[in-house]
Amino acid sequence: MSNAFIVDSHCHLNYSDLSGDLKGIVKRAENANVRTMLAINTKLSEFEEVYRIAEAHPNIWASVGVHPHAAEEEPNIAFESLLMRAAKKRCVGIGETGLDYYYDKAPRDLQQANFRTHIMAARAVKQPIIVHSRDAEDDTYHIMSEEMKTGAYTGVIHCFTASAEFAKKMLDLGFYISFSGIVTFKNAKDLQEVAKWVPLDRMLVETDAPYLAPVPHRGKTCEPAYTADTAAFIADLRGIELDELATATTDNFFGLFKKAKRPE
Repeated sequence: MSNAFIVDSHCHLNYSDLSGDLKGIVKRAENANVRTMLAINTKLSEFEEVYRIAEAHPNIWASVGVHPHAAEEEPNIAFESLLMRAAKKRCVGIGETGLDYYYDKAPRDLQQANFRTHIMAARAVKQPIIVHSRDAEDDTYHIMSEEMKTGAYTGVIHCFTASAEFAKKMLDLGFYISFSGIVTFKNAKDLQEVAKWVPLDRMLVETDAPYLAPVPHRGKTCEPAYTADTAAFIADLRGIELDELATATTDNFFGLFKKAKRPE
């Protein structure tokens, strides 16, 4: 029997769609062989909620960060405020952060300033950064490559939906690429092509729950158990066994998020 299991590398367990049924969510995830989850923080004001979830569940870990949508609500975040939270035992990553020019919910200069502060923090605490980039490829790459010259850091482009060219640039910077349920959508042919060639040792899988439920769960509230459907779809796309993809993406997760511990 295989020991391979799956990691949901990005989910929002404090969001109201999921927070009322955490016991059921964890149980259904385990039944789907999803045995580790990373609960993502999107506002510092919500960090304690996210962290309490991680503290209460041995196979859930937490991140700390301010989503670009919240950059106006929480602008010019202090470097020290990220470091203080990142030092906590179950906090394993910085973010999610980045740039979102599709919705433009916050002024771009504030998004960019917060993004750079997160990179500084990731570099300082030697934790990976979790990057959100939508319709902002050029500025995302400019900031990341410029900051890389100041000092090395690593991380993941989460919920990847950008161009093949951007994927190659991120891989060249040493970053990982994470695929969500979007890759299973019928109209995601370009993304599926990227998922075929991204090196297996640089790939993660995620749900971004409660959003983006993969086929065959479209229209439902997404939850970590559904990572298994995305993983199976990508394995089929690449012509490999699910166990191979599960083993690789799980090894990648624990190799990147070094503070996180494998389930016993």
